[in-house]
Formats: sequence, C-alpha cells, structure tokens
Amino acid sequence: MSAVRPVLVVTHAPHEGPGLIARLLDAPYRVRTVLDVAVPVLPAPDALAGLVVMGGPMDADDVRGHPGLAAEVELIAAAVAADVPVLGVCLGMQLLALALGAPLHRRAGQEVGFGPVEVVAPDPVLGPLGPVGSRPTVLHWHSDTVDLPAGATLLARTDVTPVQAFRAGSALGIQFHLELDADHLDLWLGTPDMVDALTEDDVEAIRADGARYLGALGASGGTVAEAFAAQVRARG
Repeated sequence: MSAVRPVLVVTHAPHEGPGLIARLLDAPYRVRTVLDVAVPVLPAPDALAGLVVMGGPMDADDVRGHPGLAAEVELIAAAVAADVPVLGVCLGMQLLALALGAPLHRRAGQEVGFGPVEVVAPDPVLGPLGPVGSRPTVLHWHSDTVDLPAGATLLARTDVTPVQAFRAGSALGIQFHLELDADHLDLWLGTPDMVDALTEDDVEAIRADGARYLGALGASGGTVAEAFAAQVRARG
C-alpha cells in the first residue's frame, strides 16, 4: 500500500498557526516556515495531499525582505496547476492571488476586529460560512488587499476590501480568519506585533466581540475546515 501524502502547512509567524484547520485535518501534516530562506527546499505538488498557507504581518510581495516568499508563490502556483487542494488564509490568500497573477495593494484596506462580510457566491468549502446574500460576522486583521485573479470566482466582499474570498480551481483564498478559538484570540491580543497599532479600548472591544461571536464563528470555521479536509482526504 502506498503511503498517504501529507498536507504542508506554511506559516509566517509563531502566533499565526493553523488552529482549527490543523486540528480538523485527518491527514498527516507538517508545518514549515521558509519566508527568510533564500532558496528553501519545498516538496513538489505531486507529493502533497494539500497545501495550507497561513497569515503573517509582512507584505506578500516583500521578496527583498523575505526572499522565501517567492518560493511560496511558485509552490502555490504549481499546486493550483496540479489540482492540489489549496487553502490560503489572510497573507496566504494574498500569496495565492500573486501566484495567479493578481496585484497586491499595500495599505489599501485596513480592517481589524470583528465585522461582517457579504457572501456573494456559493462554494463547496466556504459554503458553511453562510448562504449567498448573508452577512456573517468574521474576524478581520489585515491592511493590504488584492485584485481578483483572472478566471477566479469572487465569494465574499466588504466595502473596504472588495476581495475577501475567492475560488480558483482547487484553491480557496480567504482574507479573514476562521481558524481561531478563544485561546488563540487571547494569544493574538497578548502579542505585541498584533496589537501595537491598537489602543487599549480597541483590544478590549475585540476581546468582548470574541466572547460574543467566536462560538458561532468557530462552528462555521470548523465545518469549513472539515470540507477542506474532505478534499485533502480524497487526494491523499
């Protein structure tokens, strides 16, 4: 019997791990952080059952400051071309967009905290977030935006960030965060890199909103992760 192919989870900051996504994967997975490696050794797409690319504070196109990002973009593009299930979250969505030829716009749409997104199209993985036309509350934490890649389907948007989620073949990109539980949010709120630009009132408002919204958000996020895990399982 051949070995089960693993999932590669690419991270960019120790506090921005895969959270619920990894917990609900029933395939083996390994975590790599390669953004500061000039020529990282990454697996070929054929060796992977899935690819998850998480968030981080850097700009997705800052290959001078973080040369490993270029290799990540190449891997993402190759994975999409090979029909590997890909999930990009926040920075990961921006890297996915770059891999598909769309531009990044720095400081074009800052959103931090809990707020709604408008669901504009159905999707087999993101569908549990809500039906078309609904406005579920999610956690935003970004300042950069991307254009919709050519041929991709827009799934969610806000007025500030017109591309909040999209589908491109085997790949799903989401700008917002579905992977957090209460402990993970507490970690973010205690991490200087995450809160340096926020006031104490901002932090307390996010903490209070977390108590209000994370239960429902975690339930829908878990179902989204399970749907992605099913795609991974079918390939693995």
